[in-house]
Amino acid sequence: MSDPVINVDALTAIDVHTHAEISRTGHGALGPELFGASEEYFKAHGHRQPTIDEMAAHYRQRHMAAVVFTVDAEHGTGRPRIANEEVAESCAAHADVLVPFASVDPHKGRAGVREARRLVEEYRVRGFKFHPSIQAFSPDDRMAYPLYETIEELGVPALFHTGQTGIGAGVPGGGGIRLKYSNPMLVDDVAVDFPELRIILAHPSFPWQDEALAVATHKPYVYIDLSGWSPKYFPPQLVRYANTLLKDKVLFGSDYPVITPDRWLADFEKLDIRPEVRPKILKDNAARLLGLHKD
Repeated sequence: MSDPVINVDALTAIDVHTHAEISRTGHGALGPELFGASEEYFKAHGHRQPTIDEMAAHYRQRHMAAVVFTVDAEHGTGRPRIANEEVAESCAAHADVLVPFASVDPHKGRAGVREARRLVEEYRVRGFKFHPSIQAFSPDDRMAYPLYETIEELGVPALFHTGQTGIGAGVPGGGGIRLKYSNPMLVDDVAVDFPELRIILAHPSFPWQDEALAVATHKPYVYIDLSGWSPKYFPPQLVRYANTLLKDKVLFGSDYPVITPDRWLADFEKLDIRPEVRPKILKDNAARLLGLHKD
């Protein structure tokens, strides 16, 4: 499988946060209860779960590229994952617009480490997604360290969900999902112990926005993606830092399909972002971080 070739100059934006919610066989990444809670949280009632082929068409039509991943949370949810190999193969069929990330449950130990290496070396996966609350682990748990070590060695980013999640919201007990695991300060230990690992803190990190900004300004290889929220709801300090100290480390992400890039970009257009910073957030920072080809 060859490396992705994306004409970055022809793109209007790179969305670093989209979800493969359904497999080729119709298997969903989440069970009906958790998926329904996410729909309600995002007010995305009845939204379709697009296939990866449909995602590619959606982004190609808009002259955008997108990072695609699922979440391996078999330990925390007991639900079989969508195969990383399927995500990678489907993205490879649309290598002009899609960038595959993988997800490996840290509870899988050495088997997970072997899988991560194989996914990068054989399937050309470009990064890894972690969702500590759903995967039921603290990012600073030494259980996950062999996996981080391998990802750092392979030279690809690790993206961590941070802040509250719509998954399980409103379900009794939150569907068993513990929010505390998604405090970005827990990722600070990871940034210290793996100083060459590129880390993305996903989302405005409510209720820990200041913690996320502190980590990203203190650790040189920690980035923030802006997915999961309409820009009109961004905390003012996030906008201020994106315009200044973090202008080279903030990334456009939508959380598609629950938030579409069209809606996100329309609201972003109204945000008080400096003209010279906008292209950095929308495309340039991600292209550099992901090592995308410029043909």
